[in-house]
Amino acid sequence: MPELKVPSDYTVNPETGLIDPARQCLCPNRDERPSDSRPEMIVLHGISLPPGEFGGPEIESLFMNTLDWDAHPYFKEIRGMQVSAHLLIRRDGELVQFVPLGERAWHAGESRFRGKSCCNDFSVGIELEGEDETPYDDRQYAVLPEVVRAILAAYPDMSAQDIVGHCDVSPGRKSDPGPAFVWRRLYDALGDQIENDNLCT
Repeated sequence: MPELKVPSDYTVNPETGLIDPARQCLCPNRDERPSDSRPEMIVLHGISLPPGEFGGPEIESLFMNTLDWDAHPYFKEIRGMQVSAHLLIRRDGELVQFVPLGERAWHAGESRFRGKSCCNDFSVGIELEGEDETPYDDRQYAVLPEVVRAILAAYPDMSAQDIVGHCDVSPGRKSDPGPAFVWRRLYDALGDQIENDNLCT
């Protein structure tokens, strides 16, 4: 496994909502947040396409609406789906940005948290290339805290307490990032020794 040199200077441009040094791949599946909404929380997801396979171009193709629906039997189940996330952290640690943080990405779907519905309106969605039962890569655990720090610096009203899983905002419907994701590794890296009762494990 090649060693990943993790930048320690991830920064969010407050005017554009873009993270440097992410690879920019801005997708069409985005729109404006409601005028009275701004990012209040981070939602972590897990994604692999086809399920259980890593490293291919399919995730980006899905977000860019260019996925070949006939290339794999599973794709017929999601044919026509239009989704996105603000960010994707691939298993090798590469950070890809699809939606500026100030805009709304289509990642949470039907969702509710802390009494508020439509979590896409007020959240940042981060996809981790992975699946519920497969351990996430050490390189992802190295990059994720640095990305989170940059987001928290851009939105100082947020804290580590405002990081949740897709399973928390869509319980019973979604299970990601799944039991394979070790929340304690994220919190230890952030230096926040907190217990978040909201988190599914």
